[in-house]
Formats: sequence, C-alpha cells, structure tokens
Amino acid sequence: MNKDLRNGLIAVVIGLILWLLPAPAGLKPQAWHLLAIFVATIIGFILQPLPIGAIAFISLSIAGLTKTLTPAEALNGFGQSIMWLIVSAFLFALGFIKTGLGKRIAYKIMGAIGDSSLKLGYALVLSDLVIAPATPSNTARAGGIMYPIVRSLCSAFGSEPGDSSRKIGAYLMKTAFQGNTITSAMFLTSVAPNTLVAVLALQTAKVQISWGTWALAAVLPGLISLAIVPYLLYKIYPPEIDKTPEAKEIARKELEKMGPMSSGEKIVSGVFVLALVLWATGSITKIDATIVAMLGVGIMLIGKAIDWKDILAEKGAWDTLIWMGGLISLASALTKYGVIAWFAKLIAGSLVGIPWMTALVILLIAYMYSHYAFASLSAHVTAMYAAFLAVAVGAGAPPFLAAMSLGVISALFGGITHYATGPAPIYFGSGYIPQGTWWKLGFIISLVNLVVFIGFGAFWWKIVGLW
Repeated sequence: MNKDLRNGLIAVVIGLILWLLPAPAGLKPQAWHLLAIFVATIIGFILQPLPIGAIAFISLSIAGLTKTLTPAEALNGFGQSIMWLIVSAFLFALGFIKTGLGKRIAYKIMGAIGDSSLKLGYALVLSDLVIAPATPSNTARAGGIMYPIVRSLCSAFGSEPGDSSRKIGAYLMKTAFQGNTITSAMFLTSVAPNTLVAVLALQTAKVQISWGTWALAAVLPGLISLAIVPYLLYKIYPPEIDKTPEAKEIARKELEKMGPMSSGEKIVSGVFVLALVLWATGSITKIDATIVAMLGVGIMLIGKAIDWKDILAEKGAWDTLIWMGGLISLASALTKYGVIAWFAKLIAGSLVGIPWMTALVILLIAYMYSHYAFASLSAHVTAMYAAFLAVAVGAGAPPFLAAMSLGVISALFGGITHYATGPAPIYFGSGYIPQGTWWKLGFIISLVNLVVFIGFGAFWWKIVGLW
C-alpha cells in the first residue's frame, strides 16, 4: 500500500473510531465529534499523507459538512488579527531575502568579530538574532539566509562532510542551528507557532501576550542562552581550527561583491527599525501589531523593495494562513464547546495534592521531551499546548507563568532531534554531524535552555511584574 494512503487511512480510521464512541460524561455529542475531527487532524499533521494546509482545509470541510461547526465557526480563524500579523511578517522576511539585507547583516557581523572559530559561532547566532523579529519562518531564516553562509565558510576552511568535518564545519553547523532554535523563542514573530501560542493562551487562560510582552519576557533569557550555547558547544564539541582570520577576508570580499546598500535594502532596514519601535511601544501608542506589520509591507511595496508578484508567490505565507487559520478555528471551537475545560478537569484530578510548582515542572518537562514524537513545532503546539496550559492553571499555577513557559518551550524543543523543525533536516542533511551526536548535543542544549528560560526566566518575569 502507498505510504501516503496508509497514513491517511490511519488518521481517518482513528477519527471515525472516536466519532462512533459514545461521548464521555461532561461532553455533548457535538463536542466529542469535534474532538474526533481535531485528533484526526493532528494525526494527519504528524503523518502528513498530504501537506498540512490541505489537511486543515479538509478538516474544516468535514466539520462544516457534518454540522459539527457552522460556516462562521469553521472560518473564524481566518479573520483573527494575529493571523495577518504572521502573514505580514512572512512578507517582511521576503524583503530581507530578496534585497540581500539578511546576508549583508550576517557578513557585517562576521567581518567585525569572526577571527576565531568561537567568535565565528557568535557571529552566526548574532546574525540570526538581528533578523529574527521579522522572519517568522525559522526555515527561511536558517535555511534561506544563514545556511548558505555557513556552508560556504565550512568549504573555505577545507572542512567538508566526512574526515574533515570536525575541522570547523560540525561546530558551525550545530551552533548556527541551536542559535536559530533560541532566537525562535525570543519574539512573537520569530517563528510561526508563537502566534498560535498567543491565540491559545488568550482562549484557554485569558492571558494576553502582545509582541512587546513576549519580547520583554524572552529577550533577556534568550541573550543568556545565546551567550552560553556557542561557548558550551565549543567546549564539548570543539572544532580543530581555533583561529579563523580568513573569515574576515571572506566577509569583506562578499560585501565587496554586494556593493553599496541598494535602495531596496535601505527601505527594508528602515521599515524594520520602524516596526520594531512601534511593536515595542504598542502599549503606549495603542497601534495594533498587525497594523504595524501591514504598514511595513505597504511601505516596501511603495518603495519597490518587493512587488505584488513577490507577495503572490510567497507560498509560505499563504500556506501558513490556511493551516493556522484552520487550526485556530478548531481550537476556538474546542474551547467554546468545553472540550479543553473537560480535559483539564479530567487530568487535574490526578494532580490533587501536588503543589502547583511541582505540577508545572512535570508538565513542562513532559511537554519539552514529548517532541521526540513530533516532526513539526506547529503540530505539537496544536496538539498539546492548550491542554497542558489548562491543566497547569487548573493545578494552581499562575496563568502567565504557565502560558509563557509553555510558549518558549514551543520553540525550544525544535533543537532536540534532526527532524524536530524545518531547519533541522537542512543542517543535519549537510552530513557534518552523526545522528547520535546530533541527538546527544540537542539534549544537552535543551537542558541548558530549560534552566535559563524557565528557571531564570520565571525569576525575571517576576521582577518585571509579568506574574
């Protein structure tokens, strides 16, 4: 049997079995049927017999056809403000890639501090950090902008997959990838599922996480992790080459090839700075983050940094709109019909007598390492975030602490395997790092990130009054 057909049948059969079972006490048949569709959708996301956008589209069609959801409920997610924030942020990333501004930033940083392998590692993660707030596709950022630079550097130092991989290539590949994982946790717009987290946090626990709030919460822990990880990898997985004076020369030559900043680059950089200022001051100006992003895209269109054909061809933005809009519709309905509250009550019963802090730690660890079973950040967030948040709050955890902790982990667990998120197979597939080593290093870095983001992060969030 064809693999895609088999995987599709598995999702359908599990959904049908759940549908035909009687609704448990506390849930109406409509809510149970909705849960059956949702579970089948998530299994489809994991097994991927079709692209996830197609699966979400079909799931909404079935929900409407069976009258499990009304047309308005099925299409509710596509009208959410945050959906258009993520679409607009994808178009921001398009400006960075098309004009070459992303590469220019990376080479500038490399030319300034890249005279040793350790400094080169820091140059790569800093480059990723600078462009992260405007690139919600971690795959576009890591694969489209950073990976070609990393791969070229490896070859320039005579480090190729195989016998020479440990010269410098293995270190740079792993450092760049883990840096991308950390920057993905630092901003609402640095990876697509973060916006889904914000929607689910509001629906599930009435916690509102704006762009500025997420940045305030995650930037300091993120900077600490970015300071630790390249050095830690340098110590536990050291490159054979220590000094890299050639890197500055490589950067200089590449910048020479690029020439002076184009008008498109100047427009994109100006728009980026304007957007960061307006996003960060949103609580003062009262300008919605989505309107800021749309305004930025409009300026780029007027200035010809990108054109309408580029926008129409940006498949990532429109694919994300379909699958995430569909998921938000399903997730909203699950909350509306009491499924999340029912599940939370069911699980919270087993946590009676356990202090909320202990319960939260257990949930966070389970949430992090259950990602070994997932090949998509979005599928994992959709499957488990709302339920885990509801259980944590039900156990007595402060809502913001639980929502934000689970939120940053929703990006950080992308670093644990070679299939955990889009950039992982790109960097792993370069052939520099064996699978066992990739997993071992990923696990070690995940522990560091947990301690920094959750341990120090919780303390930081308390100091700034977020919980």
